[in-house]
Amino acid sequence: MDGNLPTSPFAGPNPMQTKTLKSDLLLLVAAFIWGTTFVAQRMGMNHLGPMTYNGLRFALGALTLVPVLLLLNPAGASSRPKHSTRFLLYGGGLAGLALFGGASMQQMGLLYTTASKAAFITSLYVMLVPILGRVLGQRCGLPVWAGATLSVVGLYLLSVAESFTLGRGDLLVLIGAFFWAIHVHLIGYLAKRANPLHIACVQFLACSALSLVAAVPFEQVTLPAVRAATVPILYGGILSAGVAFTLQVVCQRTSPPSHAAIVMSLETVFAALAGYVILHEHLGPRDLVGCALMFAGLLVVQLPLLLASPTTPKPGPAASPTAAVASRKP
Repeated sequence: MDGNLPTSPFAGPNPMQTKTLKSDLLLLVAAFIWGTTFVAQRMGMNHLGPMTYNGLRFALGALTLVPVLLLLNPAGASSRPKHSTRFLLYGGGLAGLALFGGASMQQMGLLYTTASKAAFITSLYVMLVPILGRVLGQRCGLPVWAGATLSVVGLYLLSVAESFTLGRGDLLVLIGAFFWAIHVHLIGYLAKRANPLHIACVQFLACSALSLVAAVPFEQVTLPAVRAATVPILYGGILSAGVAFTLQVVCQRTSPPSHAAIVMSLETVFAALAGYVILHEHLGPRDLVGCALMFAGLLVVQLPLLLASPTTPKPGPAASPTAAVASRKP
């Protein structure tokens, strides 16, 4: 028979569509893990200081990636230029420094704000990435400015009090969002030149070391406290840093960027739901409108990806940080 005949409508599903669906579902799992991790981060600080929690969490995240590095060979890894151990240490260390800034500000902010608010404010990094890229000479289109406007209005409704002051926790998380944006640019540069999982492992170790050093003069650590925070540490380290990050790396091989952008954006929704169900956090009408505007701004920034053709390259090692803005922090 002619191999060019149209496929019967009763034929089985297209293998590529099946792979894409599986990838989207796994990315949804990653978004759920990342969203609910905000709750784990708050619960962990019932027993540990923010720096101690981050130090233990990212050390565990690095250990989780070791078996992944041994078993998983990322697509195209063999074709990437191999750089020296020195490049890996310097690059991963610099990424770890940015990760430390974002994670520390976020973790300290969670002492004074809710998991729901922290998740939506952290999502501002999605539009800060192309805006920062503009400073570095990259183009910044109309969707970015439209999304930024919506998000600023949403941030005002969510976090600014009647006295026109920004809550302490919300301000710390907002500062953290700038560090996350810097981190995305660094990863966008480093991932072109080295295995992203190697970079991730080094940056986790660097962030862990910096966090533990910062914890020594300011926080007291006891074995009973660590034991009491075991579940939040395991959740934030193994699931958020190890499992979810690996899922993203694997799934974005077959999931189109438009799919990945939308699915991973649901992290903020999962955070709000988890905060409501587990921590009994309540958002008033004004807060809900602010969250809705910030989420709308997040989607508007990703509009170019949504309108891109199916053949548009996936965000990854070869893409610019602005194009790969869907890539999530670990």
